Order: sequence, then structure tokens, then C-alpha cells
Amino acid sequence: MQIRSLTAQDDAAVAALVRSCLQAANLDQPGTAYFDPQLDHLSAFYATTPKRAYFVLVDDLDRVIGGCGIGEYQGTVAELQKLYIAPIARGQGASHRLMQACEAFAKKAGYTQLYLETHHNLGVAIALYEHSGYRQLPAPLHAGPHTTMDYFFIKDL
Repeated sequence: MQIRSLTAQDDAAVAALVRSCLQAANLDQPGTAYFDPQLDHLSAFYATTPKRAYFVLVDDLDRVIGGCGIGEYQGTVAELQKLYIAPIARGQGASHRLMQACEAFAKKAGYTQLYLETHHNLGVAIALYEHSGYRQLPAPLHAGPHTTMDYFFIKDL
């Protein structure tokens, strides 16, 4: 497995991965990334500014089996976005590797903190964030489009 930057050729695979993971968690509903308007064209969304990046985890045949991104949030706070791993790649450290790539990018881009939103249905993700040094917040930093999310975390870089 290798990590590389998202390309336009990956857009359909990443969108399918995100939607399948959310569907498996019963989160294929409004207020989640499932319905994000940019989901089918993430490469264009992340290419809009050098303050954004999305990384994909690919197998030996260059098939997307995971992904995670960084986007602007507010000031020097970035948002860790759309961390999803295909079932075949779980339990092998893929999430940690993708988060490390995103954190390194965020530091280089000048961010000092990473914020993220998740849902109580995603218990493995919550444990991952806590284990990786993210602190739970009592509420979102600001109202956003993902109104179904009910767990909020931040990490100092």
C-alpha cells in the first residue's frame, strides 16, 4: 500500500468509498459527507487552493482503498476531512498513515491545529482520534454543513 495525492482519475473511486463506508454505518443521510456537493469531483475541490490536500491510499494495482484530506477551517485551524478506509485495508495502520500525511501537510501549510467532526456510530474512528492525540470538544467550533455529526475533536500540531 502506498499513499499519494488525489488525481481526477481517483474521483469516482473516492466518492464510491466514502458513500459505501457511510452507508455501512447507517450514515447515508443528509448532514453527512454522503451528500457533499463536491464529493464526485474532490480533485477539483482540493486543487482550488494550496491550503488543501487529499491523499489516497492505493493497493499494488493503484486502486483506491483509503483516503483523507485537509481543508481550511478558520485562520490557522484546518479540518481533517473524509478519512475513509475500505474494509480490505482496515487493521493495517492505514488510517494512521493517512493521518500522518495530512498532519505533515497541515504543518507545512502553516496550520497550528486540526479540527474534525465524526459520529457516534463510528466508534473505531473515535478511538483512532483519541489514540492519535485529538481532544474531544463539547460542541462544534462553528455550525457547518455536516449537521448529523455529533462528536468533535481538535489537535494541536
